[in-house]
Parts: sequence; C-alpha cells; structure tokens
Amino acid sequence: MKRDLYDTEHEDFRAMARAFVAKEVTPYLASWEAAGEVDRSLYRAAGAAGLLGLGVEEEYGGSGVDDFRFHAVLNEELCRAGATSVSMNLNGFTDLIAPYFRELATPEQKARWLPGLADGSLVAAIAMTEPGAGSDLRGIRTRAERHADGYLLNGAKTFISNGVIADLVVVVARTGAEDGREGLSLFVVERGMPGFERGRRLHKLGLSAQDTAELSFTDVPVPAANLLGEEGRGMEYLKRNLPQERVSVAVTAAATMRRVLDGTIAYTRDRIVFGRPLSELQTTRFTLAELATDTEIAQTFTDRCVRELVAGRLTPTEAAMAKWWVTERQQQLVSRCLQLHGGYGYMTEYSIARDFVDTRASTLFAGTTEIMKEIIGRSLVR
Repeated sequence: MKRDLYDTEHEDFRAMARAFVAKEVTPYLASWEAAGEVDRSLYRAAGAAGLLGLGVEEEYGGSGVDDFRFHAVLNEELCRAGATSVSMNLNGFTDLIAPYFRELATPEQKARWLPGLADGSLVAAIAMTEPGAGSDLRGIRTRAERHADGYLLNGAKTFISNGVIADLVVVVARTGAEDGREGLSLFVVERGMPGFERGRRLHKLGLSAQDTAELSFTDVPVPAANLLGEEGRGMEYLKRNLPQERVSVAVTAAATMRRVLDGTIAYTRDRIVFGRPLSELQTTRFTLAELATDTEIAQTFTDRCVRELVAGRLTPTEAAMAKWWVTERQQQLVSRCLQLHGGYGYMTEYSIARDFVDTRASTLFAGTTEIMKEIIGRSLVR
C-alpha cells in the first residue's frame, strides 16, 4: 500500500540516512551487541551527519527544522537494518530527551549543552524509572532538597537507557511545591558530580547493543542552574513529551513488522518442505495474509498519528492507542514468523531469533500496555 506521509525532502533524507546506517552501523552492530553498548564514535558520526540535531535550533548546531517525520525516517532506516537497539540510542535522544532541552532550557543552558549533544561529543540519558516506580511516575521517591545555592539529590534509578555512557542525565525527582503538595522537577546531572554513581550494567533479554544501567545519587550537589524548567512542574513536562516518545515506539514497531514480514515471506519461498516451497502450503499463505493485513493497519494508524503529531493535534489518548496496539501486534507477528521458520527460527544466526527477543521490550518501556489501556479507559469515562 502506498504511503503518502513523506515528501521529497524526507525521501532525500532517507537516502542519506540509509547510507549512514550502511557505513556507520551495520558493520559494527555485532561487536556492539557483544560489548553491551555502542561505541561513542557512533554519536560523533551521527552528529557530523546531522542526525542528532533534528529539531534543534541552528545556532546550537541543529537542523532548525522541527518535523518529526525526519525522526521517523531515521527510525525506519535503523529498523530496516535490524538495528533496533541503535535506534533506541539515536532516536532515544532525538525523540525523548532533546525535546526537554529544546522546550525547557534557558538560553544559557542551551548554549552550554545543546552544541555538544548535537555534534555527538556529549551523550544524554533520562532517568525516570525507579526500583519501586515504573510506568506510574507518581511513585517516584528520588528527592531534591533545597541546599545553599542549589539542591541535594538523593535516590536511585533503574532500567536507564544509556546509563553507562551518558555524560548528562535528566533526572526526575521530587521537590516541595508551594501549595504543600510534593511535585516533580527535572534536573540535569553531569558526569563527575560528587555522589553520582553508576551501578550495575543490567543484562537484558534483548537489545544488547543499547546499554542499560542502575544509577544512584547520594547527596549530589546539583546547582540551581541545572534545574530544567520550573520547579514542581515536572509531571506537566513529562505528560507533554510522553506522546512523542510513544509514537516513536509505534514507528519502531511498525517498521520492524514490515522488515520481519518481508524476510519471512522470502524465507517461505526458499524453504522446501515435502518437496515444495513452504509458501505453497495454504496454511502458510493464510498466516502471511493475516500478518500482512496487520502490518498495513499498523502502518496506516502509525502514519496518521505521526501526521497529527507534526500538526500539533495528537492527543495523549491517541498516542497511547498507537503505542499499545502496534507493539502488541508486533510481538504477535514476530512470534508467528518465528514459527514459520521452524527450528531455524530458534537459532540466533537467523535475524528472526534476535527480533524475537529484541521486540519483547516494546510493550514494556514508555509505559506498559496495561498503563496505555488505563489512559485510554479513563479518557472514555471521565
């Protein structure tokens, strides 16, 4: 089915992104997976190619073009190459972290951090999840108390993407709000600050090239100049930016569905069973027909959400719908495609086996399927 989401400039960008992935990602993907993290040179190469400054003002080293469709193209090209974990590194910054710097940072903060983030000399992460607080951000216990000319930060975070290599970490912490209620605030914690420690590198089921870590903060002195936005408005900021993150996850899931389906169709044509191609069995064709239909519907809905996001009309409910539905269909598709590969699907030398473990996290991060349904359900009955 023909897509009409992209213009000529986006397709030109796609050609550049595809060439970048072929040169700077594909040859090193296996070694990054073995190491448990990408090499920092990836960020410098991406910065030099203009892939990290998407939406960042030109004066700070970015493209100056705020159009999420460019983000989606990069995401699709990384997924097309089977580099989902690398997509989480690069698009994790452009889709999840950069908006906080662009929208909340003061001119002084932008001049201090954005050029390095855009050229890849600095790597960023965001720390929301805690051992006792995942999708429900109201359970956050990390706290920042006023102290001298700044704050003392105490607490622990877990499941932090890029937690090992990050130079800057946007930490979500509790602060005392003026009305007596505890609110959330965002702080930029920098590598080397006293009391900021990186704990275990967490070993995940999949997404091996994307490092995930535990972080701890013990009386970390955070200057007031590192407060991002206004104190106590953190929940508002998080709610504002989470829809884009969730659409980004849907883009990843839909692109992965397309690649896995195409690869499985090719496999069934080549695989001979009972003296004929696997694709000639009616049960195989029926399965592929169902999966192709799921893929088209997922892509169509995702594209619509991208359009709404670009136009500034996407609602949190629509983003939640895309996030849970597309990722659940992605997991079903990958599982059924693995079944069509038979025993070979269980061998890690086949990409379908790696996809099977890589896609399992998609219904968990950026809010679980259950939380997405709760968001949608509340919008229907309130």
